[in-house]
Amino acid sequence: MKVLALETSTLAGGAALVDGDRLVGESTLNIRATHSERVLVVVDRLLADAGWRPSDLEGLAVSIGPGSFTGLRIGVGTAKGLALALRLAVAPVPTLDALAAALPWSALPVCPVLDARQGEVYASLYRWDGASMRREWDYLALTPAELAARLTEPVVLLGDGAPTVSSPFARLAPLARRFPSPACVAQLGQELLARGAGRPPAEIVPLYLRPSEAELKRRRALALA
Repeated sequence: MKVLALETSTLAGGAALVDGDRLVGESTLNIRATHSERVLVVVDRLLADAGWRPSDLEGLAVSIGPGSFTGLRIGVGTAKGLALALRLAVAPVPTLDALAAALPWSALPVCPVLDARQGEVYASLYRWDGASMRREWDYLALTPAELAARLTEPVVLLGDGAPTVSSPFARLAPLARRFPSPACVAQLGQELLARGAGRPPAEIVPLYLRPSEAELKRRRALALA
């Protein structure tokens, strides 16, 4: 199955193409340019380099969060637009699941940690069960200190929020495995699509664990009105 995947949940993002068990191409940048400036450019380049036309795609996958509110809206909106134009299903892939998938077979539990701003991080905990990375916690929004207090055994941390967690049990993942990977989104998305778990574009929404700052300001303004 030819699948295009988008990862825009953090500054480190991009796109990937997979065809069955073959990673055809992946492009990732960790820079401050917004994803709206580069995501479609990356997609066009990957398709051209692979010799694929958009009509060759058989499914789409997108990282749905948690993560940057703006980044997620861009990624989800782009995936939905492409899916509508190409009449394809979309596989919604939680960002923390995709991060954990970068470290299969780990002897230690894996804890993806993303910067949530305002002194908080997004996190969950995963453990290899012999077949996949099994999630043991809910998706959480909490302070780095609260996350550190939950760690009671050696754990591999990855994600852009990992350095903020101070714990004697924390082990940072290697740099090459520390940030969201479009290829991991593609891998998990392809598995969802193969099981018939793809969704129509209208059903794809970002996974937000808390209101955005704009929404909080709106609520405060309404409360004062």
